[in-house]
Amino acid sequence: MAISDPPEAWLRGPVPDVAPLLQPVAHALLQAVEDVRRAAAPLSGDHLWAHPGGAPSVGFHVRHAAGSLDRLLTYARGEALMAEQRTFLAHEGEPGASPPSAAALVEDFERQVDRALAQLRATAASTLLEARGVGRQQLPSTVLGLLVHAAEHTQRHVGQILTTAKIVQALTAVR
Repeated sequence: MAISDPPEAWLRGPVPDVAPLLQPVAHALLQAVEDVRRAAAPLSGDHLWAHPGGAPSVGFHVRHAAGSLDRLLTYARGEALMAEQRTFLAHEGEPGASPPSAAALVEDFERQVDRALAQLRATAASTLLEARGVGRQQLPSTVLGLLVHAAEHTQRHVGQILTTAKIVQALTAVR
């Protein structure tokens, strides 16, 4: 960390209007935005969709982080997935005929995190232990369980984004 870099999100104090028990979720998501922006935004289209050693691409991880965050928050609200969400899931790893740029993917991810933060602000602490079903099988969880998992799952894919971005850039540098 350079001297001028701000501390990580969790060291900057409470996120306004987020319940105390949900502060770690908000901090993790805010940190994810910063990390994704820093790692993915400068990538070329080739780097964004490269599969080094057969690993999933940075583009996939950015899309999946946004999509899974959307899906997990849907379950936390006690709602079922919509057809559009299931379609998005089925195509997260495909760049498509006209692949989105890194800037577009980062912007989509940031928008999803903004929606997640709005949902956190609207989540009453009294609802955190309410039961929620996950997926078609309605596996058991709670509002809190889904929100915490949304944050940790997002962070897991951000770690993959950071690592894969470094690998694809290094592979290009040695060629």
